Amino acid sequence: MNEKFFIGTSSKVQLRRLLWIGPLTVLASILGVLIVRVVAVAILQPDPTPLSLGWVIPIISTFVFVTGAVLVFALVSRLAANPIRTYQIIAFVVLLLTFVPDIVFAQAHMLGSTWPITVAFMIMHVVAWGICVSMLSKLSLETK
Repeated sequence: MNEKFFIGTSSKVQLRRLLWIGPLTVLASILGVLIVRVVAVAILQPDPTPLSLGWVIPIISTFVFVTGAVLVFALVSRLAANPIRTYQIIAFVVLLLTFVPDIVFAQAHMLGSTWPITVAFMIMHVVAWGICVSMLSKLSLETK
């Protein structure tokens, strides 16, 4: 793999590309999260009462948060001297913060949450994060 992707470069981001990369990133993230959801439900066979491992909540929450991530990427691309690296750092910090509510729900057994379900949620977060960061970081760069 290209080391510059992981270390970060001051490569120029083509904001026009976000017109197709943004929606593609959202769709790919939703697909990735739903794949994790299907596997998690097949393995864990959770109580159907909590809607969190249903179909609607993962789709809507992934759509909302990944759309937000694309907008943050656009903003960072306009303002940062090293936009890719800056975005990667922001995205990683936000990923870690998304684990907090999951852990709280599991510890308090809120809404029927258990540790296995919490781990499934965390895997969904990591999958959406990985898709989002890799697609935005790689596909938005100016080609020479």
